[in-house]
Amino acid sequence: MHPNTTTRGNNMPRRSRQPAIVWALCLAYGILAALTPALAADDFPSRPVRIITPAQPGGTTDFLARLLATHFTETWKQQAIVDNRGSASGINAAEITKNAAPDGYTLFIVYHQHTVNAAIQPKLPYHPVNDFTPISQMTEAGTLLVVNPAHPAKTLKEFVDWSRSTKEPINFGSAGIGSGGHMAGELYKLLAGVKAEHIPYKGTGPAIIDLIAGQYHFNFAGLTGALAQVKAGKLRAIAVSAPKRLKSLPDIPSVAEALPGFSVVGWYGLAAPARLPKPLLAKIHAQTVALVRSPEFVKRMTALGSELVGSEPEAFRQFMLADLDRWADLVKRSGMKFN
Repeated sequence: MHPNTTTRGNNMPRRSRQPAIVWALCLAYGILAALTPALAADDFPSRPVRIITPAQPGGTTDFLARLLATHFTETWKQQAIVDNRGSASGINAAEITKNAAPDGYTLFIVYHQHTVNAAIQPKLPYHPVNDFTPISQMTEAGTLLVVNPAHPAKTLKEFVDWSRSTKEPINFGSAGIGSGGHMAGELYKLLAGVKAEHIPYKGTGPAIIDLIAGQYHFNFAGLTGALAQVKAGKLRAIAVSAPKRLKSLPDIPSVAEALPGFSVVGWYGLAAPARLPKPLLAKIHAQTVALVRSPEFVKRMTALGSELVGSEPEAFRQFMLADLDRWADLVKRSGMKFN
């Protein structure tokens, strides 16, 4: 036999084994890559978790963040820290979250202003849904339509009739341009077919003070602050902006009872940067819902007029997309200007 023949015969098996070895390595790498998120979830968290909050200390957003932080800390035996980023209507907090690593160590308290911002500011540095991982909607609640006790309307029907028949210029206040109260007021104008001038304030407190002083006609205010003034006799509650009556306030009608289709819901939830691995998403979601369904949380939030949700991640995603469309449609139909 020619020497070269033997050489070729010995080399051929070695060459034929190389693709098999490469394939086996690729398979092993793929299996390891697939297992990595699950292993990371088992070990999560191994260091402090940051909960970015688009609000200053105090108020509902911060309150929810601190309840979550306490719950996570006790459950995971690893500290959860509230990071207050209360500026630019939550845009800064959202951008920080968007740019963070999707490893579960950066979470974001997201609320209704998040989708409103996108409707009134089309050039945001992020998409309010696609650039995030929705985890769960925690609560929802309407605003409270309130007037000064001297206002002639005592019922929802009387208020609608008054707003349509009065000859004097109508003014409504809110916590600021683009706030939930502002959007609710604009929707009321649209569905009731009335004209009213918006008076933006720098926060709910100053707006409520001026309504008590009789400086303008009505306000769709946050439930917590408004109810305290109603109970004190300084304001009169006319209706809630949620699509139906709240379980915690069964005697107060929904605006939709007089104006079908009226719905303005204040909501709060938890999100993370986009592309959060599914095992981590499942673990964080499970603990978030555990808090929402806990008796103490239910008691506290119900006292504030909130309804408990605790939705699945995909349901929360769809809710946020629908909310974004709702505000964009209102801005278009009402001709609202924000410059």
